[in-house]
This record gives sequence, C-alpha cells and structure tokens, in this order.
Amino acid sequence: MGLFLQADSLAIASQVATEAQPTEKTLSVWSLLTSGGIGGQVIMIVLFALLFAALFLYFERLMAINKASKIDANFMNNIKMNIMSGKIDAAKMLCAQTNSPVARLIEKGISRIGKPLEDINTAIENAGNLELYKLEKNTSMLATISGAGPMIGFLGTVLGMILAFHEMASGGGQIEVGALAEGIYTAMTTTVVGLVVGIIAYVGYNHLVVRTNKVVNQMEANAVDFLDLLNEPV
Repeated sequence: MGLFLQADSLAIASQVATEAQPTEKTLSVWSLLTSGGIGGQVIMIVLFALLFAALFLYFERLMAINKASKIDANFMNNIKMNIMSGKIDAAKMLCAQTNSPVARLIEKGISRIGKPLEDINTAIENAGNLELYKLEKNTSMLATISGAGPMIGFLGTVLGMILAFHEMASGGGQIEVGALAEGIYTAMTTTVVGLVVGIIAYVGYNHLVVRTNKVVNQMEANAVDFLDLLNEPV
C-alpha cells in the first residue's frame, strides 16, 4: 500500500513540475507582421504596397532597358555602306526596321543629310534627349520609394512608442509587459519593413541608373560614328 502511495506522489509531483515549466511560444512571420494593432496594420499595408510598386517598376524598366540596349553588331556597318553608296532610302528603311534608340537617332540624322552638320548634330541631340526620357520613365519613382519607405516605417515606430507610453500612463504603476506588446510590435516591425522596402528600392534605382548610362553611352558612340561618317571625304 505504501508503495502505491509513493508512486502516486511521484506521479503527481512530476505532473506539477511539468506544468510549472514555461512553455516555449513560437511566433510566425505573419503573426509578427499583424501584431501591431490597427495602426500598425495600416502602415504595413502601405509599406507592402510600396514594395510591390518598387518591384514592378524595377522589373518593367529593366526589361525596357535590356530591349533598348540590343542592337545588331553590323548595324552601323550596313548604314555606312548604304550611305557611301548613295542609298539613303535603304539606310532609312534599315533604321525603321530596327527598333532601338540608336536606330532612331541615326534615322533622325539620315533625314537631315544635305543640311549643315550643326543642324544634323542638333537633331540627333534632340532625338537623344527624347530617348533618354523614355528610358528614365518612372525610374524617379523608385528613388521616391527608397526615401518614403523608411520614413513611413519610422512613422510606425513613433506610433508604436505613443501606444506603449499610453498603456504605461493608463496602467499607472501596475502596468504589465504584455500590455505594451502592441506598441512595441508596431514600433519594431514597421521599422524593419520600412528599411527593407527602402533598401530594395534604392538598390533597384541605382542599378537602373547604371544600365541606363550604358545605353546612353552606346547611343553617343554610334552618333559620333555617324557624324564622322558624314565628315569623311567622298
């Protein structure tokens, strides 16, 4: 009988010890992002909208720039042969069939053949400015997002701190840590997400600037080659 009582006591003690041990709580990413209350969730929606817009703008511009940078290596050689042979219409047709900024610049120059070289150069420069505007279309919005993302995140930080201090003031000296959770989550998560959005937009913007500059250099080099061609003695 004593053995049974001892076994029961050990089982009860073991159960009590098990219940007394703290249970580890896991927090998913989704729970973390939505734990900041209404204010934090609104800011999160705005930040994710900015992230989606930044990614869309980046990939849309990247594909447009990649398309603009592709040109046949023999394009200028064919233009030169046609012009040297007096086949101006054939050179214009070749430019029209080639969908690229370089081809449109050269076509503008060919259409001015016979006029002073300064006029041809001015026409090519004006066409180049239009092509540059097309390449840089909406790129500045990435720069705006790169600055607005962290600022909105910091707005969430300030909002979270206000909520936390409000709970402290309302609770007096009996405030519990759990009551501050909503404000702390709002402060921390919005800051992190805002910085992530800003970093992605900033890196994407600078990458597009580099790629655009390469296309601009390509246009300038081909424009110089074309002007040199017109300056060659017949």
